[in-house]
Amino acid sequence: MMLQEKLKNYKLILASASPRRQQFFKELKLDFEVRLKPVEEIYPIHLKGSEISNYLSELKATAFEGSLQPNEILITSDTVVWHNKESLAKPVDKEDAHHMLRKLSDTTHEVITSVSFTTSQTQKTINYNTKVTFRALTNEEIWFYIDNYQPFDKAGAYGIQDWLGLIAIEEIKGSYTNVMGLPTHLVYKTLIGMVS
Repeated sequence: MMLQEKLKNYKLILASASPRRQQFFKELKLDFEVRLKPVEEIYPIHLKGSEISNYLSELKATAFEGSLQPNEILITSDTVVWHNKESLAKPVDKEDAHHMLRKLSDTTHEVITSVSFTTSQTQKTINYNTKVTFRALTNEEIWFYIDNYQPFDKAGAYGIQDWLGLIAIEEIKGSYTNVMGLPTHLVYKTLIGMVS
């Protein structure tokens, strides 16, 4: 039986404003409702890598505590770009974006996405790690990308589906959709496990 059939007695709630994540849910042929609640994304400074994305993904779910119906499955997520033991979050301005892309140039970084599945009774958090290698970028290329694509809503200051992804990425080890913000294969597999 397909996942859509198994989910017919459940209501999926996607707590993400990301158009990319919403599009993935549509492409997975899942019925869902987008429900947003503001959360201040601050995490303890001792956390590293997937600990950060796990923490933030679960933090986003806490805003819904006490409001979930028994048949609702809330999905929250967070993506971290991890490079040289440092988290590269969303850039605050053009200079910050340039600084991040300079760091990523000619190196390999990790893109880690955590996804939390929360019901009125339980919570399960998964994460996935993709390694991405950039070729050496020129200053001209970096500024062109920032000026034309305004990557201020993206961790690490780039989108793999954008121009920079086309010209900069030499190698990917792991899930492509994970770099876009959702390890779709794992989301599908986890949902099947929850409703089987």
